[in-house]
Amino acid sequence: MTGVLEHRREYLRLMRQQTLDKGFFTVTDIHQSAKIPRSTAQDWVNRLVREGCVFLREEKRGRSAARYAAISAVPTSTCRRIFTTVDGDNVEIYHDCMSGACAAFCGYHHALAAGVLSHIQRDGTLLRECARIGYLDVPVGLQPLPAVGVIGVERSGDSVIQKIRCIGGPAYSLSGMMARADGVTRVDTHHRGQIVEGDVWTRAMVHVTIGIDDTDSKDGGATFALALALLTHVTRIKGVLPISHHIAMLNPDVFLKTGGNSASFIEVAVVPDQLENISDKVRRFVADESLSHEWGVAIHTGLGVPRYLREYGRLVRDQVISRTIAEATAEKFNIVLAGGNGVIGALGAVALAGLPNEILLDPKQDIFSS
Repeated sequence: MTGVLEHRREYLRLMRQQTLDKGFFTVTDIHQSAKIPRSTAQDWVNRLVREGCVFLREEKRGRSAARYAAISAVPTSTCRRIFTTVDGDNVEIYHDCMSGACAAFCGYHHALAAGVLSHIQRDGTLLRECARIGYLDVPVGLQPLPAVGVIGVERSGDSVIQKIRCIGGPAYSLSGMMARADGVTRVDTHHRGQIVEGDVWTRAMVHVTIGIDDTDSKDGGATFALALALLTHVTRIKGVLPISHHIAMLNPDVFLKTGGNSASFIEVAVVPDQLENISDKVRRFVADESLSHEWGVAIHTGLGVPRYLREYGRLVRDQVISRTIAEATAEKFNIVLAGGNGVIGALGAVALAGLPNEILLDPKQDIFSS
């Protein structure tokens, strides 16, 4: 088996080199360069075509041999999705990458550059960056300078434009990869020597946080599982993109709890004309799937958690809160509540959104320390 893998690697390397040199290769090219029988070369070409590493570019015509080309091993884009949510002058940028290492690299250099970014958070392969509309010039270059920075964010109609300056690998990504990411509508670039600057256009979407609680019963179910199912359900809607799912621990001493008293919240980005649709779908789905008649949802539109709303999150971890207080708090912040007494915990989950997992999962932690 080792010998077969070594042969495969060597023949594929030759095929890729021939493709780079002249745009194609023939079976004869591999037969001559690898010094193997022509029948063996043909067998390897056929095998690699079946595996998807090679494709037939031109069929055999008369005396002209069939022409093949090797498919590059380099992915067309390491950027899965790039999208943005907007709330007035505040913008949150989401960059979902194929690699946690690439997301960490961009997060590190974006933080080093700062520019218009005020806060950067990485959750696995998802990079979340907070910014305000504006422009702030920053230098980029080789170490110790940052390799990439977001120097501006603009709003143009229903689009957000990120202005990015970079060098090296990030410049390759900006020039050749970002335009292929889901959510990107356009990329314009220009070069100044080794420095590349570009405008990345995305749709201006709305950030929606949905809290869910009391969907399980003593006989089964789990709110976190229903929340994940809800995230899958709503993101089937055209114009709705998933951001995250989190679990928040509430007051462990609540006597009506079925377990440790956790609630969940999900975050999605929504095009404005789908806001009403998503609200209806959330209520119907949770009502249909919940094992408890006390299920509750809280739907918050917009970026950030005001301090008074955050204070509700602290109270729901320390005390037993009445539904009246939950409803008054929700009304103050235009948060939609639906369902039974589960709205108390659902609103608590919304009030805790944006905190690190180590605080979300430990109700004894001070939520104002982060």
